[in-house]
Amino acid sequence: MKTDFIIVNEVKHPVLVSIEKRSVVSVRIGKRAITIKVPSSLNRDEMAREILKMKMWAKQKLSENPEILKKDVYRTYQNKDLLKVGNQEYLLNIDFKDKSGSSARIEGNSIFLTISSNISESTKAKHISSLISRCVANKRIDELKLTISGLNLKHFNQKMNKIFFKNNKSNWGSCSRSGNINISTRLLFAPIDVLEYVCIHELAHLIEHNHSPGFWELVEKAMPDYQEKEAWLKENGSKCTF
Repeated sequence: MKTDFIIVNEVKHPVLVSIEKRSVVSVRIGKRAITIKVPSSLNRDEMAREILKMKMWAKQKLSENPEILKKDVYRTYQNKDLLKVGNQEYLLNIDFKDKSGSSARIEGNSIFLTISSNISESTKAKHISSLISRCVANKRIDELKLTISGLNLKHFNQKMNKIFFKNNKSNWGSCSRSGNINISTRLLFAPIDVLEYVCIHELAHLIEHNHSPGFWELVEKAMPDYQEKEAWLKENGSKCTF
């Protein structure tokens, strides 16, 4: 493991570079460091190019969204609160009990949460936020699958694998080499066309596994005004959270 760094807005961010037996390069922006993993099969020049490319990607992401590395802050909910997610409202029923874990279920437009009373206030807030996100995502996952399948059939016609909602705060979506598409539950707070833009973005990665000019041509062909959606996310993304 080699330690490096990048500087964004005069802030020094550690970069951990790991050379492993793997087939693809990956990069992750974590709370403590940026982690880059590169295949051991690459020669020295190829490794240098890939590491530089990943560092530039991380630098761009941190410049666009400095909130990525901030400590997680969760919304505060009270019993009988009404939570509006997109054009739907949910009534929260929160009960604290002397138990080891927390759980939740959704019935219609009501979410019933049972939260452990034996944990810290910050952990309670995390449990409530995560469980609400999971409940709403489970209710909306079939809708997401239909949306992505329809966009894929219309614009890309590529083979996909699994589709998931993820309670992800570091990005809006991702597409794996195996064709799995993950969409952040935070997009449930966004207009439908913004959610569709992120779906199109990830679908384009089924063809181009990078952000090359060819990738952006695919996105623009499917959604000519995609830059308006990106602008909406930059301006309003911090408000989209469970």
